[in-house]
Amino acid sequence: MTDPISATQFDITEVAGPGQVVGGVDTHLDTHTAACVDHLGRLLAHAQFPATAAGEKRLLAWLGGFGDLAAVGVEGTGSYGASLARKLTAERLRVVEVSRPNRQTRHQHGKSDPIDAEAAARAVLAGTATGTPKARTGVVESIRVLRTARSGAVKARTAATNTLKHLVVTAPEPLRSQLAGLPTDQLVEHATALRPAADLADPIQATKTALRRLARRCQHLTEEITDADTQLRALTRQTAPALLERCGVGPETAGQLLATAGDNPHRLHSNAAFAALCGASPVPVASGRTHRVRLNHGGDRQANSALHTIALVRMRHHQPTRAYVARRHTEGKTTKEIMRCLKRALCRELLPLIQQALTTPNLTPGGL
Repeated sequence: MTDPISATQFDITEVAGPGQVVGGVDTHLDTHTAACVDHLGRLLAHAQFPATAAGEKRLLAWLGGFGDLAAVGVEGTGSYGASLARKLTAERLRVVEVSRPNRQTRHQHGKSDPIDAEAAARAVLAGTATGTPKARTGVVESIRVLRTARSGAVKARTAATNTLKHLVVTAPEPLRSQLAGLPTDQLVEHATALRPAADLADPIQATKTALRRLARRCQHLTEEITDADTQLRALTRQTAPALLERCGVGPETAGQLLATAGDNPHRLHSNAAFAALCGASPVPVASGRTHRVRLNHGGDRQANSALHTIALVRMRHHQPTRAYVARRHTEGKTTKEIMRCLKRALCRELLPLIQQALTTPNLTPGGL
């Protein structure tokens, strides 16, 4: 059986012959619904299992009871189906990431868990779903979860800071005059030093209490973000030092690109696939006598933002990029079109570095 980590694309006729079956799973928080079809696409059965380790084991045994299991299409491999995808991959089965059916299909055929599970199996059988899910078993998964926690802390600090500033605007005098117009850092410092009296029925004392709480929350979140930045910087540098050596690539952008590629970046069969994943591939919009391409508005927008940041840095500080931009401007290209070309070129340049970094033998969770 083909290695699911190194597999990129496959012809289902090679793996789903007579006696072989294909599974499909519609995943949810509490239950997973599985369906099984034969090599001709005929529905054999469907069943529901609890979304637990024991339930996943029963689901796998149930699918295997219908014959040689060629592949399993799983909907939601990045959320409710992440654990199941890891289980199936550990069993050396071919796991295919399946998107949910479009609205037209749902309108025509209805919506239920068995229908969605059967649609997932048929998508694999028809070859319309070929993506390999992320492994989520290595250092990149560590980077991803730490980045997720950091992102939440940044949003919470922004919300706390905005609330603090708004309370200052409406604060009673002389408290408002004392704090109005201060920079954010000084405002947090002054608000933390406030000493309200015990009489909270007084609006001034209640406002002081609220301001001090918000300021302390900002300080706590800042410490949390600083710790996360230190950890992420060390992990990223240990994982992909060659990536960080490229002009414009910092720990933040490198961490995002690593998280987008996943622990098994060889699932991306080409730099064009990586560009499409990052929303940096050109989309044709030809019709009649019109022949042009437009920006890709899909893909991972956080990865697209990371590429955008790298491109901006190079446009300002990288002489070859500056020369390229000037030449393309003389050819009549707009800044948006040039930026799209730069992002596409970055995907071509950076994907081999990501793949090389994550295939190093010592990059395992136990080796960190």
